[in-house]
Amino acid sequence: MDFLSEYGLFLAKGLTILALFLGAAAGLRVMLPKAGAVARERIEVRSLNQKYEGMADSLRSVMLAKRAFRRMLKQRRRRSRDEERDQSSADRRRRRVFVLDFHGNIMASAVSSLREEITAILSVAEPSDEVVLRLESSGGLVHSYGLASSQLVRIKDKGIPLTVVVDRIAASGGYMMACVADRLIAAPFAVIGSIGVVSQLPNFHRLLKNHEVDFEQFMAGEYKRTVSLFGETTETARVKLQEEVDNAHALFKTFVKTHRESVELEEVATGEHWFGTRALELNLVDDLRTSDDYLLDACESAELFQISYLEKKRLLAQLSAYTADRLGNHDRLPLPRAGVR
Repeated sequence: MDFLSEYGLFLAKGLTILALFLGAAAGLRVMLPKAGAVARERIEVRSLNQKYEGMADSLRSVMLAKRAFRRMLKQRRRRSRDEERDQSSADRRRRRVFVLDFHGNIMASAVSSLREEITAILSVAEPSDEVVLRLESSGGLVHSYGLASSQLVRIKDKGIPLTVVVDRIAASGGYMMACVADRLIAAPFAVIGSIGVVSQLPNFHRLLKNHEVDFEQFMAGEYKRTVSLFGETTETARVKLQEEVDNAHALFKTFVKTHRESVELEEVATGEHWFGTRALELNLVDDLRTSDDYLLDACESAELFQISYLEKKRLLAQLSAYTADRLGNHDRLPLPRAGVR
């Protein structure tokens, strides 16, 4: 009995301490909601000129004699001070290049950051400036990449030059974004194109039927559900789904033709993809270069700023985003998807 009473007292103390800890945590959460909200999101700006200059100085510090290296740094500081004192030089502001990165998945979930970055840039950019997007995506859901493409159209609507550079892949939904650019650059072996739409999913109807499992489905609207995972696929459903895929493809082709008038749609809108060298011949891109080469050259005549929208998500939000990325939106299965086959 003494053991039970001591154990009960220990358990009560432990529960009391836990309750106090949880109460304190909840109190802090209530008292500081605004401070937490501010800390969870911010725009980060990084000077790429300083980055490249620092990399070069790291090499010069080893390659040059110590006296020569110090002399070079002193001359640079003197030149910088002279430019600051020269009012006429200050009036002639250098061109600014705003650099963005987009790494796309099937849901194009990075569009949530892209829209904030573009909004920040449009609040300060002028027509003499430039936006450079380093893009990498193999495609995904049509409506998700449609929104991402529309965000890039905002830049052009403001009269600000837009350059998209593809180092590895911009296919299907990725190319839907890339084709918006005033100038589209790709590395020689980057994967470009795949102007097509695909919709696919397994069907378990016969498996359920063989095991005498009934699948019940109730709809209001003839085409609320066409092809599904568990229902029997009728010929009418197949025809309707193919019609939806064809309509999405037609919209995709029209969008590409609107932004790249020089392409021959009948030749490139077959769902195929090509490497950069062939894509240049097909007018799918304008030049063959890497993003590193393009930005390093731009440093000679412009101030380069890398813009990133940082948002600290709670664990539950991260898990939700991960699940959505893997499963997609199944309100209407299957959703047409643009992707490399």
